[in-house]
Amino acid sequence: MPSDLTDDVIWSCLAGPHERFSVGGPRARRYAKGFSPIVAFPVATQPDFDALAPLCDADEHFYVGGWSGPVPSGWALEAEALMVRMAWDAPAPDDAPPAPGMRRLAAADASAALALAELTRPGPFGLRTTELGEYLGCFEDGRLVAMAGERMQSGSWREVSGVCTHPDHQGRGLARHLMLALLRSEMLRGERPFLHVMSANAVARGLYRRMGFRELGETAVRVVALA
Repeated sequence: MPSDLTDDVIWSCLAGPHERFSVGGPRARRYAKGFSPIVAFPVATQPDFDALAPLCDADEHFYVGGWSGPVPSGWALEAEALMVRMAWDAPAPDDAPPAPGMRRLAAADASAALALAELTRPGPFGLRTTELGEYLGCFEDGRLVAMAGERMQSGSWREVSGVCTHPDHQGRGLARHLMLALLRSEMLRGERPFLHVMSANAVARGLYRRMGFRELGETAVRVVALA
């Protein structure tokens, strides 16, 4: 089972492959406005909020992973939970016919993707998040009803993210079908898929385990904002 995917995956992404999508410097970085509201530090357990503050506006809310220490002055803790990191630990999925109404999302679909994410809350998402990788969606009567895509990168690791289905269309396996197509594409490119899921989401964790993912560990995740 893969074991070298550590807590610095977010920092190594924002300071590496996704540097062009982020702002900041050697002490703190964040995705630029419009992308997923995620921040990172060189050492997750030692966040430098003084370096982060000039990069943030008062009305923004950010996800911080791997940190559970005291909240510094000038910042407010809005939510905290635990999330699990999982890595694919199975052969590449077989090629399969596309799901009904399945196609790759285009720039014109960004608003629909954001609306679906705001409705279903698969995790931090922004209007430009679909620019971070390949995003697939299922459409019915011209409406986006399910999607899955790619977000972070770290070395050969590639994150599967934004997995969600409209409540009126759940139970049909649409998101699973999209995920399998992404997983196959990533593995054919020589990439190693991983994902994050909230620890409390037992249904999703069980689904991912049955698909072929294995849990690597649990870490804290917090939502913070300037006070």
